[in-house]
Order: sequence, then C-alpha cells, then structure tokens
Amino acid sequence: MKQILSFLAVLALISVASSVAAADCYADYKAKQDNPLRLHYGVMQVSACDKGKATQEVSQRLRGSGWTLLNVMSVFGPEGLGKRKANAGQFYLRY
Repeated sequence: MKQILSFLAVLALISVASSVAAADCYADYKAKQDNPLRLHYGVMQVSACDKGKATQEVSQRLRGSGWTLLNVMSVFGPEGLGKRKANAGQFYLRY
C-alpha cells in the first residue's frame, strides 16, 4: 500500500510540474481584420508549447474578437517576452 501511495504522489508531482511548464508558453503572431484592412503583431500566452497546437489556440481566440490569424511566428518561454513587448504594443498579452 505504501508503494502505491508513493507512486501516486510522484504522478501528482509530475502532473503539477507539467501544468506549470505549460503556463510558461507564449506565441507571437500576425493577424488581420478586413473592411477596413487592419494588421497587428501580438504576443499571447498559450497552453501548449507545440507550434501546431498553439496555432489552433491563437486562431480560435483571435476569431472570437473578429481577427483572422495570418501566422504564428514562434512559440517560446518567458525569456522571450521582454524583447517582444515593445513591438506588440497594445496586443502584448491582450488575448
């Protein structure tokens, strides 16, 4: 019984660690709106560090605000936030 509890504790720690790691993923992207044409570059926190999954998430979240995703440029950790903040302007962590 003690081994089972130890195993479950290890699984719980792994689960918590992976949740924390997923929270530290960001994507920078380009998006547009039509009529009139508007473009923006932004940075968004995403739940997955995989570019394919991040692309789906960014697209869905932008679509809810009337934007169309053009492309996800990269997926990165918190170390990349500082150098992107000025370029993203009002779209820095907005969505």
